[in-house]
Amino acid sequence: MTTSIAFVLNGDQVVLEVRPELRLIDVLRGPLGLTGTKEGCGEGECGACSVLVDGRLVNSCLYPALEVEGHEVTTIEGLLLPGNRLGPIQQAFVDRGAIQCGFCSPGMILSTKALLDHDPDPTEDAIREALVGNLCRCTGYVQIVLAVRQAASDLRASRASTPPRGGEHA
Repeated sequence: MTTSIAFVLNGDQVVLEVRPELRLIDVLRGPLGLTGTKEGCGEGECGACSVLVDGRLVNSCLYPALEVEGHEVTTIEGLLLPGNRLGPIQQAFVDRGAIQCGFCSPGMILSTKALLDHDPDPTEDAIREALVGNLCRCTGYVQIVLAVRQAASDLRASRASTPPRGGEHA
């Protein structure tokens, strides 16, 4: 038995049939072919499977696929810029050497996006708190914290240099 679900995935409308017992990660990596989201522990402890649902960070290994009906899901692939260029958060992680084996990187980057969407100028304590649900075995977190700081700075600079849209005043 399958159930039809419709949701927005990385800006595109998706409609597909899923078995009710599937988790969001199963659907992302399986029929949708988005393998950027990783499954580490399968218990919501490591953060490798983190994605955004309506801007809220969730562990896709624990999230029932049927629950995305009518919602917006963002995966690591959704942060790419046109031409498959890295987005500013992804680029900051590369620039700062915060990607080593890369397994935790998608979850770390989406955790960073969730943080910076709510706090464009976080303190180091706020950064560390936002990343508490993500485990990394390679970097020791120093490079990751530096990458988040760089991403925050780059995004603030980008916003400051972007002119207001029609009729809006700064």
